Amino acid sequence: MRGAPRAGTTPWHDLRRRWVFWGSVTILAVVAVMAAVPGLLTRYEANRGCDPNAARLGPSAAHWFGTDGAGCDYFAHVVHGARPTLLIGVAVTMFAFAIALVFGMLAGYYGGPLDTVIARITDVFFGLPFVLGATVILVAFPGHGIGAMTLVLVLLGWTTMIRIMRAQVIAVRDADYVQAARLLGASDVRIMARHVLPNAIAPVIVVATLNVGNVIAGEATLDFLGVGLQYPEVSWGLQLNQAQDSFIAYPHLLIFPAVFLSATVLSFLLLGDAVRDALDPKLR
Repeated sequence: MRGAPRAGTTPWHDLRRRWVFWGSVTILAVVAVMAAVPGLLTRYEANRGCDPNAARLGPSAAHWFGTDGAGCDYFAHVVHGARPTLLIGVAVTMFAFAIALVFGMLAGYYGGPLDTVIARITDVFFGLPFVLGATVILVAFPGHGIGAMTLVLVLLGWTTMIRIMRAQVIAVRDADYVQAARLLGASDVRIMARHVLPNAIAPVIVVATLNVGNVIAGEATLDFLGVGLQYPEVSWGLQLNQAQDSFIAYPHLLIFPAVFLSATVLSFLLLGDAVRDALDPKLR
């Protein structure tokens, strides 16, 4: 149960008092280090230095997470698998966030025919099932890599944020401070940048934080189904795909990437929840 909010507290002051925030940030910081500088954590390359005679060994002092079917160090695979997973999740969210800011702002601020056109286009893409739509596109264009995966997931993943941005802009565009700025002769660009955007962006930031976790889960699902990234790429979803048929005999091949994937997705979801509570005055 939350205590009474302190007078004059800022969202940051409220956020940093939450253990969920610091726990999520700690886990995500570890994952970020794995993605950015894997050499700090392992001396092995993902698909090099493998010994077929040491295939599918269990965890040991020599190989902390055991070895995979090719005799490669599985800890190295898990560490290197963080990069494409995190890169796709963050890149997709950033592009979707930019689309939502620009077109959600224009649709909500100006309304009329522009709003109608943007709303109808959004409805069309919103009606496409995420996993099914991505599967159809990726199967139709084989040989895809991280860039193609990012493009497909952006294509299918921007609709929620743009709807929220549009709704927030509509809610504040006729506020007294906006009307005052307009009467003082401020341009539309200045009004949107200085008055509308700061008061409309908070819910979109929350959704963007949650969206990173959702995109990572979606990317892993596509990899697991065999339509996402392909060998020699390394990702947690691919590792789950390769381990699904040998879970009973070699459970470590599925457990370790599953734990890291679940912890990363859950951390983004909990972080988004903490940010939402901190930014919403009714919840603080």
